Amino acid sequence: MFGGTSLFFSKLFGTLAVILVIAAFVGSTDLLSKFLDEKRSWKYSVIAGVLGGLFGIYGNISGVELRGAVISVRDMGPMLAGFIGGPIGGIIAGLTAGLHRLTMGGLTAQACVVATCFIGLACGIVSSMKHEAIKRPQWAFVTGMIMEASHLGIVLIMVKPFETAWSIVRQIAIPFILVNAAGFAALASMISYMEKQRNLSIERSRLQSELEISSVIQHSLLPTINKDYPGREELDVSASMDAAKEVGGDFYDVFFVDSNRLAFVIGDVSGKGVPAAIFMASAKIILQNCIRDIPSLAGAVEAANNAICARNEAEMFVTIWVGILDLNSGELTFVSAGHNPAVHKSPEGTEYMKIRNGLVLAGMSGVKYKEHTAKLNKGDSVFLYTDGITEAQTAAKELYGEERLLELISSLPAETPADEIIDAVRKSVDEFVGGSDQFDDMTMLCFRYI
Repeated sequence: MFGGTSLFFSKLFGTLAVILVIAAFVGSTDLLSKFLDEKRSWKYSVIAGVLGGLFGIYGNISGVELRGAVISVRDMGPMLAGFIGGPIGGIIAGLTAGLHRLTMGGLTAQACVVATCFIGLACGIVSSMKHEAIKRPQWAFVTGMIMEASHLGIVLIMVKPFETAWSIVRQIAIPFILVNAAGFAALASMISYMEKQRNLSIERSRLQSELEISSVIQHSLLPTINKDYPGREELDVSASMDAAKEVGGDFYDVFFVDSNRLAFVIGDVSGKGVPAAIFMASAKIILQNCIRDIPSLAGAVEAANNAICARNEAEMFVTIWVGILDLNSGELTFVSAGHNPAVHKSPEGTEYMKIRNGLVLAGMSGVKYKEHTAKLNKGDSVFLYTDGITEAQTAAKELYGEERLLELISSLPAETPADEIIDAVRKSVDEFVGGSDQFDDMTMLCFRYI
């Protein structure tokens, strides 16, 4: 008796393993993808029924013959079809596998047709009502046990003489119920996992698409700077922004305050990604409005800080460097709120415009900021950047640093155009990091007084 049970276990388990491998292969491909988008539609149910029916036929062919009965994992097909395709899928699989079993003949052939159809229909009904519950392995196992116990019950009712039916059922009950129930639990878990992964993939694609759109929108908020910008012969301007992610928290801005004064802004928001980009857009607009409305640059920065603090539920902050250049006189008025020092390049030399820094914007309301002034002469350049430049690092965690940046800009000829200064810095940073991934946005803004 024990040897026979072991034989049934091994035979049924071997067939089950093949079905699981095939199911995993089919589920991992795009063969059913167009039907998966129509879940619970009749197309989906039919495809599920056909697939389940094929599994049932394979179970028949691979079954073990015992006194006119074919002992197999045929019911796996209708149970699977009912689970994923509802009652329609279940009954199609049940009829397909059952009719094939009928052609094989034997003592239990008619009972197996009834039992297989019943299991497919019953699994479909239960799945329609409690699909999320059956996704759990323990409930799938219990459902499988109930279905297989029902199968054996139908055999006992329909097969005559009863003594023969009972003899067969008694010998196969344990391996038959356990293997089919365990197989159904495994299939349900596998399908649920693949369904979850597919939904995650769809969600990732959706998020990626939204991030790409966000990146386009973010760049549209920045001024388009080319060789003709800003349409004045007195100035040569260039800028670039390379976000560490699809969207970033860095920004720059160049705009006229009046007909002869041009404002330059560069900023770096704490954090990365979409939240930083939204905060950046808000801060940029507020700062631009304050600069245009308030004559004093220090007063404008103070007003912008108070306005940003008033709506800073995210508790983020932004460093900014903002300057206003008088195109007639070359006088540059500037304020720094926690930002990196600007680089001033002139025929006489290159140096950092180091000053006592103010507090970052959105750090605390009511903060006073101090204006500083510098006189730009013909050929002078001012280079602005975010800390993604100086904090770019190699695989060994060595930082690019302020000293290396200053040495590079000092090595360039005094008449180097603004765009070439930016290109030289970008090339130098790229060579320094050697392809290492960077985790901060890199933004540069350069203007040369002509």
